[in-house]
Amino acid sequence: MYRAILPEGDFDCASYEQTDNGVELYTEEDELIAFVPYANLVAILNEDVDSVDDRSIL
Repeated sequence: MYRAILPEGDFDCASYEQTDNGVELYTEEDELIAFVPYANLVAILNEDVDSVDDRSIL
C-alpha cells in the first residue's frame, strides 16, 4: 500500500506508475484513481514499511 502526499491532501493506492509528467495511482483492481503531476506531488510513501528510518520516498 502506498500513500501519495499532495499539498491539498493524500491518496491511498495499491500501486503507481511513473510517467513523463507525473504519477498514475491505481487500486488493487488496477483501476486508475488519479493522475498527479510531479509539480503537485510532495512524496509517495510505502505504508508497508514499519520503520520511519526505512520509509521509501519517491
